[in-house]
Amino acid sequence: MIQEAIARYLLKQKQFSLTPKAVLFDMDGVLYDSMRFHSRSWYETATHHNLISTPEIFYLYEGRTGESTINELYQKTFHRDATDEEKKSIYEEKATLFNKYNDGKAMSGAAEVLAAVKSSGLQALVVTGSGQHSLINKLENTYPGYFKREKMVTAFDVIYGKPHPEPYLMGLKKAGIQANEAFVVENAPMGVQAAVAAGIFTIAVNTGPLADKVLLDAGADLLYPDMTSLANDWKNIIKACQENNKDI
Repeated sequence: MIQEAIARYLLKQKQFSLTPKAVLFDMDGVLYDSMRFHSRSWYETATHHNLISTPEIFYLYEGRTGESTINELYQKTFHRDATDEEKKSIYEEKATLFNKYNDGKAMSGAAEVLAAVKSSGLQALVVTGSGQHSLINKLENTYPGYFKREKMVTAFDVIYGKPHPEPYLMGLKKAGIQANEAFVVENAPMGVQAAVAAGIFTIAVNTGPLADKVLLDAGADLLYPDMTSLANDWKNIIKACQENNKDI
C-alpha cells in the first residue's frame, strides 16, 4: 500500500524520488487534541453573531486563518466580507472561549510519531493556521526539543492560509528543502489540499468526525485513523522510501 502510494505521488507530482529530510506537522488535531474546542468556540461565537454555521463545518474550515474563517461565515450569512473591526472582535471572542475550554491535551500517539521522526534523522516543523500565542508557546512544554520557533509557520507568517499552498511552501523554505524531501502530517481537508498543492507527500490522520473519503478526496497520499497507527507504521514508510530510491 505504501509503495503504491509513493508511486502515485511521484507520478502525480512529476517527481523522480521521495527522499524525506523533514516532516511538516499541522498542530490542532495532529499534535493536540484541540479541534473539538476550536469547533465549540467557533460555533458559539458564530451563533452569538447570528452567523450561519454548524459545529461540523469548522472541521471543514480547519486550517484557514481566523480572518478567512470569519469572512467565509459573513459571505455565507450576509453575502459580504467582514469588516476589519468585525474580524478583530469576533476572533478575540472566539479565542477567549477557546482558551476557556481548551484542556491542552496532547494528541495520543503524537509523541511517538515525533520520536520516530527524530530517530529517522528528520527535521520536525509546525505549519499551523493558528494565531494564538498560548498554543504556540505551549509546544516547547509539551514536546520539548522538537520544534524551533524560527522554523515554525503560523498565521503571523503568511498572507494566504490553507488551502492555499503558501504555508507549506514557506515550511519547505524554512526547512531548506524541496517538495519531494518532505512529508506533511495533516488531519484537515484544507490542510491536505494545501500540502498537495505545494507538491508534498501528504499523510492524513483522521482524528476528527469527518469521513475518510473527505481526506482522500482532498488528495491525501496515505490515511491513518490516528497518530498511534502512524507511529506504528513509521518504519515501514521510511523503508518504502528507501526501497523506492534504490530502484532509481
